[in-house]
Amino acid sequence: MASAPTFSASLPEVAGRLTPRAPLAPLVWFKTGGAAEWLFEPRDAEDLARFLAALDPSVPVMPLGLGSNLIVRDGGVPGVVVRLGKPFAKVSARDATTLVCGGGASGILVSSSARDAGIGGVEFLRSIPGTVGGFVRMNGGAYGRETRDVLVECEIVLRSGERRVLSVGELGYSYRHSNLPDGCVVVSATFRGHPEEPAVVQAEMDRIAAEREASQPLRSRTGGSTFKNPEGHKAWALIDAAGCRGLTRGDAQVSEKHCNFLLNLGAASSAEIEALGEEVRDRVKAQSGVELTWEIQRVGVVA
Repeated sequence: MASAPTFSASLPEVAGRLTPRAPLAPLVWFKTGGAAEWLFEPRDAEDLARFLAALDPSVPVMPLGLGSNLIVRDGGVPGVVVRLGKPFAKVSARDATTLVCGGGASGILVSSSARDAGIGGVEFLRSIPGTVGGFVRMNGGAYGRETRDVLVECEIVLRSGERRVLSVGELGYSYRHSNLPDGCVVVSATFRGHPEEPAVVQAEMDRIAAEREASQPLRSRTGGSTFKNPEGHKAWALIDAAGCRGLTRGDAQVSEKHCNFLLNLGAASSAEIEALGEEVRDRVKAQSGVELTWEIQRVGVVA
């Protein structure tokens, strides 16, 4: 068993909000998990940079977006969890094809802002339950497109407090992966699409929304897509073939609607959800020989 977080008495002064022992369950889609040792909601990028520069380098830092693709373990998260709130949720058009988006902006806001500006090509972000920072870090994608297809550059704050702009070519993108440094926070990103009639953009957004509603358990406590699609396979099909559709552990369940989604039926613990995921991996490996890789991030301390 790992030990629970220990709470430090002194941290750098901030202009934003710094909360000790902050419950994280209300901030993540599964609605499970322990507390953050500290939760920092910076006022702006400069506030974040100053804080990280002054913070003891041994203190771990973890960015948190919408909490959609995340299992927070029941023992909580040591160190500082950084959550980018409203100051980082702005989207503006730079020109006829380019959007500048805060790291805390949702995919729905980005795609809607693109529509209003007459910019097409980023509609797929409407379907990813997360924020710009998460898209950039994980090369988020759906419906045949990925973040790397539309990203021009991003601004990050390194764990050292240094601010840096990285081009898409510097991120080392592959499927659901980037080479962003550990502990850095994505504070903004620039996306490029193409000129398009707002009605055409809206129609594509509507099509995507309807397809997701029909195929995914969107109104449940879930973490989104659980496992990456292995080369040449669909994760859901492997899970289904291994007899895992509807499988339960406590109040955790493999969705019957889309079996690459795990659900919290009401009172599941993070440990139950993660253990169910590991059971799915074991069953798929035994049935097909394919080893599934987690797409959902699992963070924090086992209680």
